[in-house]
Amino acid sequence: MKLGSGSRITIINAQVNMLTEKRFRRWTLVPRCKMASAVLKVAATGLSRCSRVTLLRAQSTTAHLHQGVPGSLWKLGRLNHIAIAVPDMEKAMALYRDVLGATVTDKVPLPKFGVYTMFVELGNTKLELVHPLGDKSPVSGFLQKNKSGGMHHICIEVDDINAAIVDLKAKNIRTLSAEPGIGAHGKPVIFLHPKDCDGVLVELEEA
Repeated sequence: MKLGSGSRITIINAQVNMLTEKRFRRWTLVPRCKMASAVLKVAATGLSRCSRVTLLRAQSTTAHLHQGVPGSLWKLGRLNHIAIAVPDMEKAMALYRDVLGATVTDKVPLPKFGVYTMFVELGNTKLELVHPLGDKSPVSGFLQKNKSGGMHHICIEVDDINAAIVDLKAKNIRTLSAEPGIGAHGKPVIFLHPKDCDGVLVELEEA
Protein backbone atom coordinates (compact mmCIF):
# COMPACT_ATOMS: atom_id res chain seq x y z
CA MET A 1 0.00 0.00 0.00
CA LYS A 2 1.37 3.33 -1.01
CA LEU A 3 1.18 6.22 1.40
CA GLY A 4 0.37 9.67 0.33
CA SER A 5 2.77 12.50 0.88
CA GLY A 6 0.66 13.79 3.77
CA SER A 7 0.78 10.47 5.60
CA ARG A 8 4.58 10.20 5.15
CA ILE A 9 5.04 13.66 6.56
CA THR A 10 2.87 12.79 9.58
CA ILE A 11 4.89 9.63 10.32
CA ILE A 12 8.20 11.47 9.98
CA ASN A 13 7.00 14.20 12.34
CA ALA A 14 5.94 11.57 14.92
CA GLN A 15 9.35 9.87 14.75
CA VAL A 16 11.11 13.20 15.17
CA ASN A 17 8.96 14.03 18.17
CA MET A 18 9.75 10.67 19.80
CA LEU A 19 13.50 11.14 19.34
CA THR A 20 13.33 14.68 20.65
CA GLU A 21 11.42 13.60 23.74
CA LYS A 22 13.90 10.78 24.48
CA ARG A 23 16.85 13.16 24.16
CA PHE A 24 15.13 15.73 26.34
CA ARG A 25 14.55 13.13 29.05
CA ARG A 26 18.23 12.11 29.01
CA TRP A 27 19.36 15.72 29.10
CA THR A 28 17.12 16.66 32.02
CA LEU A 29 17.56 13.45 34.03
CA VAL A 30 21.31 13.81 34.48
CA PRO A 31 21.21 17.40 35.77
CA ARG A 32 18.36 16.50 38.14
CA CYS A 33 20.35 13.58 39.59
CA LYS A 34 23.41 15.78 39.92
CA MET A 35 21.32 18.51 41.52
CA ALA A 36 19.78 16.08 44.03
CA SER A 37 23.23 14.76 44.91
CA ALA A 38 24.50 18.31 45.36
CA VAL A 39 21.57 19.19 47.61
CA LEU A 40 22.23 16.13 49.80
CA LYS A 41 25.91 17.03 50.06
CA VAL A 42 25.09 20.59 51.08
CA ALA A 43 22.58 19.39 53.65
CA ALA A 44 25.07 16.90 55.09
CA THR A 45 27.78 19.55 55.18
CA GLY A 46 25.44 22.01 56.87
CA LEU A 47 24.35 19.40 59.42
CA SER A 48 27.90 18.44 60.27
CA ARG A 49 28.85 22.10 60.65
CA CYS A 50 25.84 22.68 62.89
CA SER A 51 26.76 19.62 64.95
CA ARG A 52 30.34 20.84 65.29
CA VAL A 53 29.19 24.28 66.41
CA THR A 54 26.82 22.74 68.98
CA LEU A 55 29.56 20.44 70.28
CA LEU A 56 32.06 23.29 70.55
CA ARG A 57 29.54 25.42 72.43
CA ALA A 58 28.80 22.56 74.86
CA GLN A 59 32.52 21.97 75.42
CA SER A 60 33.08 25.69 76.00
CA THR A 61 30.21 25.85 78.52
CA THR A 62 31.46 22.76 80.38
CA ALA A 63 35.00 24.14 80.53
CA HIS A 64 33.70 27.45 81.84
CA LEU A 65 31.71 25.70 84.56
CA HIS A 66 34.71 23.61 85.63
CA GLN A 67 36.87 26.71 85.77
CA GLY A 68 34.31 28.41 88.03
CA VAL A 69 34.23 25.61 90.64
CA PRO A 70 37.19 25.74 93.02
CA GLY A 71 38.76 22.51 94.20
CA SER A 72 37.55 21.26 97.57
CA LEU A 73 39.92 21.73 100.50
CA TRP A 74 38.81 18.43 102.08
CA LYS A 75 37.77 14.99 100.90
CA LEU A 76 35.25 12.46 102.15
CA GLY A 77 36.80 9.08 102.88
CA ARG A 78 35.56 5.60 103.70
CA LEU A 79 32.82 4.46 106.06
CA ASN A 80 34.50 4.10 109.45
CA HIS A 81 31.65 2.49 111.40
CA ILE A 82 27.91 2.18 111.96
CA ALA A 83 26.80 2.87 115.53
CA ILE A 84 24.02 0.85 117.17
CA ALA A 85 22.44 1.98 120.43
CA VAL A 86 21.82 -0.99 122.72
CA PRO A 87 19.81 -1.14 125.97
CA ASP A 88 21.97 -3.98 127.36
CA MET A 89 25.69 -3.76 126.59
CA GLU A 90 26.60 -7.23 127.89
CA LYS A 91 23.81 -8.91 125.95
CA ALA A 92 24.79 -7.14 122.75
CA MET A 93 28.46 -8.06 123.23
CA ALA A 94 27.52 -11.73 123.71
CA LEU A 95 25.45 -11.70 120.52
CA TYR A 96 28.25 -10.44 118.29
CA ARG A 97 31.12 -12.24 120.05
CA ASP A 98 29.65 -15.59 121.14
CA VAL A 99 26.82 -16.14 118.65
CA LEU A 100 28.13 -14.48 115.51
CA GLY A 101 31.81 -15.11 116.23
CA ALA A 102 33.08 -11.56 115.70
CA THR A 103 35.97 -9.88 117.46
CA VAL A 104 34.66 -7.38 120.01
CA THR A 105 36.76 -4.77 121.81
CA ASP A 106 36.49 -3.89 125.50
CA LYS A 107 33.88 -1.44 126.77
CA VAL A 108 35.24 2.11 127.00
CA PRO A 109 33.56 5.11 128.69
CA LEU A 110 33.41 8.41 126.81
CA PRO A 111 32.10 10.91 129.39
CA LYS A 112 32.27 13.88 127.02
CA PHE A 113 29.79 12.19 124.68
CA GLY A 114 27.78 10.52 127.46
CA VAL A 115 28.21 6.94 126.21
CA TYR A 116 29.90 3.64 126.79
CA THR A 117 31.24 2.24 123.56
CA MET A 118 32.73 -0.96 122.16
CA PHE A 119 33.53 -1.99 118.61
CA VAL A 120 32.68 -5.10 116.63
CA GLU A 121 35.47 -5.68 114.10
CA LEU A 122 34.30 -6.63 110.60
CA GLY A 123 36.21 -7.26 107.40
CA ASN A 124 35.49 -3.94 105.69
CA THR A 125 34.23 -1.71 108.52
CA LYS A 126 33.14 -1.78 112.18
CA LEU A 127 29.99 -1.70 114.27
CA GLU A 128 30.04 0.55 117.30
CA LEU A 129 27.81 -0.50 120.20
CA VAL A 130 26.81 2.53 122.29
CA HIS A 131 25.05 2.62 125.65
CA PRO A 132 24.09 5.63 127.82
CA LEU A 133 26.61 6.97 130.32
CA GLY A 134 25.00 9.33 132.84
CA ASP A 135 21.51 10.81 133.03
CA LYS A 136 22.09 13.40 130.30
CA SER A 137 23.33 10.97 127.68
CA PRO A 138 21.92 11.71 124.20
CA VAL A 139 21.56 7.96 123.70
CA SER A 140 19.04 7.79 126.59
CA GLY A 141 16.48 9.77 124.60
CA PHE A 142 17.04 7.55 121.61
CA LEU A 143 16.45 4.39 123.65
CA GLN A 144 13.30 5.86 125.18
CA LYS A 145 11.86 6.06 121.68
CA ASN A 146 13.42 2.77 120.58
CA LYS A 147 13.19 0.34 123.50
CA SER A 148 14.99 -2.48 121.71
CA GLY A 149 17.76 -0.25 120.36
CA GLY A 150 18.67 0.41 116.77
CA MET A 151 20.98 2.22 114.40
CA HIS A 152 22.10 5.48 116.01
CA HIS A 153 24.54 7.08 113.54
CA ILE A 154 27.07 6.50 110.79
CA CYS A 155 30.69 7.64 110.87
CA ILE A 156 32.57 8.71 107.74
CA GLU A 157 36.23 9.63 107.59
CA VAL A 158 37.53 12.97 106.29
CA ASP A 159 41.09 14.02 105.61
CA ASP A 160 40.75 17.49 107.19
CA ILE A 161 37.98 17.87 109.75
CA ASN A 162 38.48 21.61 110.34
CA ALA A 163 38.26 22.40 106.63
CA ALA A 164 35.20 20.16 106.40
CA ILE A 165 33.47 22.02 109.26
CA VAL A 166 34.11 25.45 107.71
CA ASP A 167 32.90 24.29 104.29
CA LEU A 168 29.78 22.53 105.60
CA LYS A 169 28.76 25.47 107.80
CA ALA A 170 29.04 27.72 104.74
CA LYS A 171 26.60 25.32 103.06
CA ASN A 172 24.14 25.62 105.98
CA ILE A 173 24.91 22.19 107.46
CA ARG A 174 24.70 22.52 111.23
CA THR A 175 26.95 20.71 113.70
CA LEU A 176 25.93 19.51 117.16
CA SER A 177 28.96 21.17 118.75
CA ALA A 178 30.98 24.28 117.98
CA GLU A 179 34.30 22.43 117.87
CA PRO A 180 35.34 18.82 117.23
CA GLY A 181 36.02 16.54 120.18
CA ILE A 182 38.23 13.49 120.60
CA GLY A 183 36.35 10.30 119.76
CA ALA A 184 36.72 6.64 120.69
CA HIS A 185 39.66 6.18 118.31
CA GLY A 186 41.56 9.13 119.80
CA LYS A 187 40.91 11.27 116.71
CA PRO A 188 38.91 14.48 116.23
CA VAL A 189 35.20 13.91 115.51
CA ILE A 190 32.12 16.05 115.07
CA PHE A 191 28.43 15.26 114.54
CA LEU A 192 26.26 16.83 111.85
CA HIS A 193 22.65 17.70 112.58
CA PRO A 194 20.35 14.91 111.32
CA LYS A 195 17.77 17.42 110.05
CA ASP A 196 20.38 18.69 107.60
CA CYS A 197 21.44 15.17 106.55
CA ASP A 198 18.17 13.56 105.46
CA GLY A 199 17.31 12.39 108.97
CA VAL A 200 20.63 10.59 109.55
CA LEU A 201 22.99 11.50 112.38
CA VAL A 202 26.39 11.69 110.65
CA GLU A 203 29.69 11.64 112.52
CA LEU A 204 32.84 12.87 110.76
CA GLU A 205 36.16 11.52 111.96
CA GLU A 206 39.52 12.77 110.82
CA ALA A 207 41.47 9.90 109.28
